Amino acid sequence: MQISLLEILAAFMVLFAIIDIPGSIPIIIDIKSKGVKVHSIKVTLVSALILLAFLLIGSPLLRVFGIDVSSFAIAGSFIIFLLAMEMILGIEIFKQDAYGGGAIFPIAFPLIAGAGSITTILSLKAEYQTINILIALTLNMIVVYLVLRLTSVFEKLLGNGGLQILRKVFGVILLSISIKLFLSNTGIVLPHGM
Repeated sequence: MQISLLEILAAFMVLFAIIDIPGSIPIIIDIKSKGVKVHSIKVTLVSALILLAFLLIGSPLLRVFGIDVSSFAIAGSFIIFLLAMEMILGIEIFKQDAYGGGAIFPIAFPLIAGAGSITTILSLKAEYQTINILIALTLNMIVVYLVLRLTSVFEKLLGNGGLQILRKVFGVILLSISIKLFLSNTGIVLPHGM
């Protein structure tokens, strides 16, 4: 096993783009506004454990359940689709856990450790040393923790009106991501240009 700063940086950037924790801020604020306490450390640890499990035993773990990565990604796309509908329409589909789940679902899974980041982890393993991916993953989890801790700061900066606009905009973006995830894993090709 060889530590390479170049591999760590490359893996960090790819994971950072896929996890996109800054882009999840409106969703986290939306969940908090429903009275759900988001335990930053718990959400970060659960996300890290899910991604670590896929880094170490990824594909065989899915095969145990008879699931391929594409099916897993399609399932994730449905969850992201429903989250987007909640944000756009201002309705509640996911009844939040009243027993102190600390928003493990849907923040830790599928927002942070979702189909995209799991598939990315599996792809990175084919290119880079496991130790370098592990370091990149750890650095990403530190960023996730800091963003989760600072969501209230963003909330104060934006105000209620700003949050409402941001929620709708990110709802549409999330909807687009879910459709892209669904299409790319089903092989359906949409016609370009009319």
